[in-house]
Amino acid sequence: MAVDTVNGSSTSTAQSSSGQLQQQTLSQSDFLKLMVTQMTNQDPTKPMDSTQMVAQMAQFSQVAATQELQQSFDSLATNLSGDQFVRAAALVGQEVLVPSTAGKLTDGTFGGAVNVGTSGTYVNVQVKDSAGNTVRTISLGQPDAGLVPFTWDGKSDDGTQLDDGVYKISATSGGTAIDTFVRGKVEGVGASGTDGTYVQVAGYGGALLSQIAQIL
Repeated sequence: MAVDTVNGSSTSTAQSSSGQLQQQTLSQSDFLKLMVTQMTNQDPTKPMDSTQMVAQMAQFSQVAATQELQQSFDSLATNLSGDQFVRAAALVGQEVLVPSTAGKLTDGTFGGAVNVGTSGTYVNVQVKDSAGNTVRTISLGQPDAGLVPFTWDGKSDDGTQLDDGVYKISATSGGTAIDTFVRGKVEGVGASGTDGTYVQVAGYGGALLSQIAQIL
């Protein structure tokens, strides 16, 4: 997951654009000065419509209030984003479950979980190699509904120890496909300009905080 970076050129352009927008913005003070000037120089025989003037002032006040509210929301979003990043940093070194249909066998160990929707159904996990061949079927019996963990020792159904690497996983509950998750240690924290804070999970990659199913 890429992290947005900003170079000196883009920063300068943004500052320039911001300055131009500020120069083009009509402040409340400018509006009142314009209104007073208009009233001072009005034709005595054709005075301004007070109703129209009040309506213009009300409209400007509403726009100003909306802008202030937007600024408040932007400030709140920035604070929340910073707080989220600090909280995510506390996950470094901990293991989590993230949704995935593939995981990495490391040192003959692979951990994950399945999301069982109905208790009492037979649950099976299938492990496949890069060619799509099923190398191991793991029976989890008839567990209760919820996240059910499983581990794989890296051996095939005939007992052969397989090489470390990436393997695909799938699972069924009562013959119906269910969601699978992989287990990994959080190695770092990052921030994406569009998606927000994410964690770097060993054997998986980048995962948004909202994708973490469980902290172990």
